[in-house]
Amino acid sequence: MLNVRVGQGFDIHRFSDDPARRLVLGGVHFPDVAGLVGHSDADVIAHCAADALLGAAGLGDIGQHFPDTDPRWEGVDSLVLLAEVARLVAADGWQVGNVDCSVVCEVPKLAPRRIEMQQRLSAAAGAPVTVKGRRAEGIGALGRREGIACWAVAVITKEST
Repeated sequence: MLNVRVGQGFDIHRFSDDPARRLVLGGVHFPDVAGLVGHSDADVIAHCAADALLGAAGLGDIGQHFPDTDPRWEGVDSLVLLAEVARLVAADGWQVGNVDCSVVCEVPKLAPRRIEMQQRLSAAAGAPVTVKGRRAEGIGALGRREGIACWAVAVITKEST
């Protein structure tokens, strides 16, 4: 019998005022757009995908595994975090089926870099990761270009013994 579990993730980061901060989404650098505030590289998509996988496996959340108080994670590439989460999920006997991410932002436009983001995220997760972009249509903090948010759903499976 096949056990199937589903997890959801959410992450949100505000834009930084630091001109040296780079914007990284799905492992891809977006030049000419302000970076996001965060302890790591603040890749909101990778963080969200990791949280969805952790939730599906019942392994806590990204903050438990990679606390922002730990200097080891300062500035780290979030694809490293996602790959470590995929390893933890596999070590618990689960196989990642897929992760689907919905990103809400006014800038940057994601479509021109979507395939590259999906390839990098999928390589880190060891399974298909899809990315969809949505605009907030000027509504609220996201619509005012104050930050970027992401929601994700992950499916994992395990054979019963």
